[in-house]
Amino acid sequence: MNSIGWLSALAMALTISACSSIDYQKLSPGQLSGSLFVMWVGEGDSFGDGRFLFVPDPRDPLIFRRPDPGARGGTIQPGIMYTDGGSIPRIAQAFNGLSPWGYAPAYMIHDWVFTAHHCIVDGSKESRFDQVRGMEFDDSVAILGEAIKALVETRRVARKDVAPDVITAAVGSVFARNLWNEHGACKSLQVSPKDIAAAEAAIPGSTTKAHNLRTFRLPEAIAPSIPAARPAKIVARVSL
Repeated sequence: MNSIGWLSALAMALTISACSSIDYQKLSPGQLSGSLFVMWVGEGDSFGDGRFLFVPDPRDPLIFRRPDPGARGGTIQPGIMYTDGGSIPRIAQAFNGLSPWGYAPAYMIHDWVFTAHHCIVDGSKESRFDQVRGMEFDDSVAILGEAIKALVETRRVARKDVAPDVITAAVGSVFARNLWNEHGACKSLQVSPKDIAAAEAAIPGSTTKAHNLRTFRLPEAIAPSIPAARPAKIVARVSL
């Protein structure tokens, strides 16, 4: 889900009723653990080119556990993927608590749910998406809310922030549901061998050691052996 899409979803959420029946205030907190890296891959040093890349910490991968372990997506461990860092950086200053990195772990879980879902509906049988199979749109909204509540309960973000209600309203909007129902999005979401190699150059050994391949949940058809012209730039590291 790209930044323009989520910016539009956020704006619409402030003016129309949500499509999802999920009420943030009634959700229970999940549990977040592990660490994550967010890297910038692209030409030059400007953030006007290239993309953000979520990379799990190979030694301590990000994991989310829902409050109900029997619910769909009871345990989610996101893999390497393109992300927009929470999808709202350009208007972060307009709302208290909407920093894209403040809620980074929750955003990464939600981004992975969308990435996996889009590839599943496009016919992917890859096992790295299995934790998301069978999920419905309301599950994606609830998961984000549960993950944000986990950050609030552990005081990773301030309880007084108004952002949680705004964010869950945006991701539960009609516009967001339409994005969820899109077909044909999987191909553009696949991380290229070049960018996997750039991640490897930034964290040597992270994607080439056999014992890390499961952690990184790489596309099954990709062997990360292409030499990178330059390492990806690490723009954020979050440990829980």
